[in-house]
Amino acid sequence: MFKSKSDSEISRRGMIKTLGLGLAFTTLPSYASSAMTEVSMDALDHGERIIPVEENELIEMQKFIEDCIAANKDSDPQEAVKEVLAKGVSNPTAMLKAIGEPTEAGLKVFLRSKELTIFAASWTPQMNLMPHNHHMWANIGIYTGREDNIIWRRSEKGLEADDVRCLFAGDVATLNTKAIHSVTNPLNRFTGGLHIYGGDFFATERSQWDPETLNEEPSNGEVIRNIFNKANEQMRRMKND
Repeated sequence: MFKSKSDSEISRRGMIKTLGLGLAFTTLPSYASSAMTEVSMDALDHGERIIPVEENELIEMQKFIEDCIAANKDSDPQEAVKEVLAKGVSNPTAMLKAIGEPTEAGLKVFLRSKELTIFAASWTPQMNLMPHNHHMWANIGIYTGREDNIIWRRSEKGLEADDVRCLFAGDVATLNTKAIHSVTNPLNRFTGGLHIYGGDFFATERSQWDPETLNEEPSNGEVIRNIFNKANEQMRRMKND
């Protein structure tokens, strides 16, 4: 579950210097081409909805991603990466500019490797995601909107709600390797968060729980993709009404 408040809430120190400053890189980061190609193929095979990343977004995020990679080599990688993430979202406006305004539900993947996965997840207004796990540690930093998390635990009776955490722009929280959570965007606008995982998120078998019965089932990429698609369809209908 989430760590204690003192552990999961990081003071909002200055943002990473490179964000939003128009870096003068003439080529993409060295990891970009191979990483993005792999994600585009394999992640879609797992049913995730991948939003293409623009070249300028990769350039803006380069220093942040490099700092996360370096921090992940620390003796306490989750804590070290959390510090980098906390600095990055301490100025939500700058992070939003670097990543881009969310316009649809989906994942914008910046890095995928065996050791680390970094993506921006965007939720449409009032979107919900069923309880699910990751089987690896996770750090979440919100850069626009709000994300409400219900933390669940296993019991003799099955899955039970255990805690709740509301994350606003600039907030950072952590999930341990055994955590199970569900996500809601309670706002009438988009929510965007940076999600960082201590492993290959797309190659890891996970579980999800039916939101009505709370029965556990294998994580089904097709179900997740349909959730994203339905959320986007609902948003388009609301715009047309």
